[in-house]
Amino acid sequence: MSAEWRPVRQPRTHELVLERIEERVLAGELKAGDRLPPERELAPVLGVSRSALREALRVLETIGVLVAQVGRGPDAGARIVRNPDDALGRLLRLHFALGSYSLHDVLEARVVLERSSFEAAAEHAPAEDLDEAEALLERMQEPEVGVADFNDLDTRFHVAIARGSGNQLTSTLTSAVRESVRPLILRALETAEDWPATAGALNAEHTELLRLVRAGKGAKAADLVEAHIRGFHGTLVDEEPQADQADQADQADQADQAGEADEVDEVGREG
Repeated sequence: MSAEWRPVRQPRTHELVLERIEERVLAGELKAGDRLPPERELAPVLGVSRSALREALRVLETIGVLVAQVGRGPDAGARIVRNPDDALGRLLRLHFALGSYSLHDVLEARVVLERSSFEAAAEHAPAEDLDEAEALLERMQEPEVGVADFNDLDTRFHVAIARGSGNQLTSTLTSAVRESVRPLILRALETAEDWPATAGALNAEHTELLRLVRAGKGAKAADLVEAHIRGFHGTLVDEEPQADQADQADQADQADQAGEADEVDEVGREG
């Protein structure tokens, strides 16, 4: 039996540029804060067009490892940075919108991450992270705070505690997962029947969470944050099957209509 032959994939030019830059980062030759040579110098060295180089730089900027400043002067050009939070949040938000992950997936990921981060923060969170969380909580409790601002402060509160866990990756993932459902949570907050009561209930839980972390009661903080997440986020998950059922009903109606149309066509042909 002859072996199956498959076409060889021809990489696009900008992908080769990405590989070269990645190689230098992995080798330690490029680090955060380093600047890349100007396009007019780097393009001929790599043997590519400036348009291909720009495409590669745009990809790097999108994934949060490069920032490009236009113009002239000491700050102009492309610089290597470390900014994964926004990039991962944007990526997860797009995949969530495309249906790559369900609300249930996001809920369970949040529970795992935040149970871990709150328990760890209760053991060794630095005072500045807890002070930041308390300042955010105070702003959330202001009577005039709007729903959108509350949603933003809520996210930052959870991320501050995750940062206090001492695990930067946990902090980044917590921020990205929470960011992926930010628009959905915002819409749910905006449609709350009694916004002041909803905000008051959420803030009461936030206050107790912070108290438990400061008191070093990690297990209790982990249990409460899970209940906190499942309480509000969980209501969104409960609504998801209803949407799925509606979609299935629509598909069934469409199938019935298609079947009826086929029957009419068949009768017409027989006539």
